[in-house]
Amino acid sequence: MAWRCWARAGGPRPHRLALLLLQPRRGFRRVRPRPEEPPAAAAEARPVQPPPRRSLCPPSPTTAAGRPSPRRLMKPLLFTVGFTGSAFGSAAIWQYESLKSRVQTYFEEARADWMDKMRPQKRGDFRKQVNSWWNSLTEGQRTVTGIIAANVFVFCLWRLPGMRRIMFTYFTSNPSSRALCSPMLLSTFSHFSLFHMAANMYVLWSFSSSIVSLLGCEQFIAVYLSAGVISTFVSYVAKMATGRFEPSLGASGAIMTVLAAVCTKMPEAKLAIILLPMFTFTAGSALKAIIAFDTAGLALGWRLFDHAAHLGGALFGMWYMTYGHELIWKNREPLVKAWHEMRTKNTGKGGGGRSN
Repeated sequence: MAWRCWARAGGPRPHRLALLLLQPRRGFRRVRPRPEEPPAAAAEARPVQPPPRRSLCPPSPTTAAGRPSPRRLMKPLLFTVGFTGSAFGSAAIWQYESLKSRVQTYFEEARADWMDKMRPQKRGDFRKQVNSWWNSLTEGQRTVTGIIAANVFVFCLWRLPGMRRIMFTYFTSNPSSRALCSPMLLSTFSHFSLFHMAANMYVLWSFSSSIVSLLGCEQFIAVYLSAGVISTFVSYVAKMATGRFEPSLGASGAIMTVLAAVCTKMPEAKLAIILLPMFTFTAGSALKAIIAFDTAGLALGWRLFDHAAHLGGALFGMWYMTYGHELIWKNREPLVKAWHEMRTKNTGKGGGGRSN
């Protein structure tokens, strides 16, 4: 049939045609099915499930896979030491400037009081009412007002959906996060839960008068900011040791420093719980109970609070009132003297330039 026609036309012979038809098609090989992955490899390919979050923290958008190296603690350690030294150095200079300008401020306030007496008073003056309320506060309450305002502002930022990624990155502390150092300070002013913020700010307001009367305004600010950074670093170390990398936020570590400092200095002071004012106890007993509770929480792995940060803040407050005040604040004289000499030289150069 067909091969006969091709033979007549000079085509290939039948046996050659058969050989051509029997040759394998090298351009279209059949793909062999891949072997199934073993169960271990399939388990590794699955995404890591995030651990159950604490109710006081927002839900984390992503959870970092793998365990970070302990070398990541070196940078936070250097930041903690540098920030603490800078905080106390700045506080010493701030106190020097405050004392220097106190006489001038006294005369200005006396002149302002005399002008208010000579000026006719307006009824319903809102500004005067605000000034009267502000003057009725203690020095400690006026000092922590700015801290409370900063916490309220950051709490409002958490309510903005467009700010969530920034808030997670810089206002929650986690040793496995991309940002390590700045959250150690910023997370101290960060609260996601209204109850968490209200409880912390109430304790800070209650102990503000006592702590500022013991340390002064400038030294208190240095202790408070340093306590926030130190307690966060202790939290970093605990998370590295346990492998539980969960975000933390809140002023609890710094407030535990304030509470521990007051209880260490005044252990016989009477305290009470706001909801149970009929039950009173000494400050020393309260400090022991708080340390025991946080120690048990850290040992048993409780996740409602960052117990490591609480312990770090409490231990720092106890250490500072016992030893740190003598070692750090009492030895600020060389720094203040160097600042005074530098200011005197700059004032002399400026005066000489004006006289020429």
